[in-house]
Amino acid sequence: MRWKQRGATADLANGIPALGRDELEYPSRDGRPMGETDTHRDEIVAAIESLKARYSERDDAYVAGDLFIYYEEGNPKARLAPDVFVVFGVPKHRRRVYKLWEEGVAPCFVLEVSSRSSWLRDFGAKKAICERLGVAEYFVFDPEGEYLEPPLQGFRRLGRDLRAIAADERGGFVSESLGLSLHLEDLHLVLVDVRTGERLLGPQEEHAARVAAEVTRDEAVARIRTAEAARDEARAQARAAEEELARLRAELAERKA
Repeated sequence: MRWKQRGATADLANGIPALGRDELEYPSRDGRPMGETDTHRDEIVAAIESLKARYSERDDAYVAGDLFIYYEEGNPKARLAPDVFVVFGVPKHRRRVYKLWEEGVAPCFVLEVSSRSSWLRDFGAKKAICERLGVAEYFVFDPEGEYLEPPLQGFRRLGRDLRAIAADERGGFVSESLGLSLHLEDLHLVLVDVRTGERLLGPQEEHAARVAAEVTRDEAVARIRTAEAARDEARAQARAAEEELARLRAELAERKA
């Protein structure tokens, strides 16, 4: 969704000093940690890295998380920091913050990893802001299974609202924006490509798969080298046998002469 900038009169209405817009600071941090626990942080990082890998070949796909999105020019208080979000149609490069009036495009996908301190806000203020910004899909996930029932819930834009999506038989959902299905396995979020059925790997899984592939490759190389050595040995033995046979024939010929 293309972002429509609000007028400059918003500054005084929100109690912001009438400074020049270039003088205003838009902080990149608020001092809060990425996740409330190791579990929350691991799930956030895994989702971000999996999505980054999925869109690594696209120059117009931006994946980020725990990054401030500022949505009112001149008002540094008008911000939110989704745990995970995806934007299509903007250049892929590192950002300190994401300013909607400069980027021109709102996220199409937002994922919040809920915790004791955030789950009410995830279903209240954050969801309302995402509705206002035009976010197409909004998902909320409780990795501890203590605050949400069910622990994974999804919302999709219908008109101006984000409406709840019916879960499938596994309690999962399809993200139409990303072409991915989302479901839980032992309270771990799993992302699967709808078209290919392939599972997106998290950092640890990708590392393990890479190590396994390297081991398999090394074993294959070792088998090839062993086979080549056996072949060379067989060829050497064949040459030696031919040379011995030639020697015997020459010796026999000399005796006959």
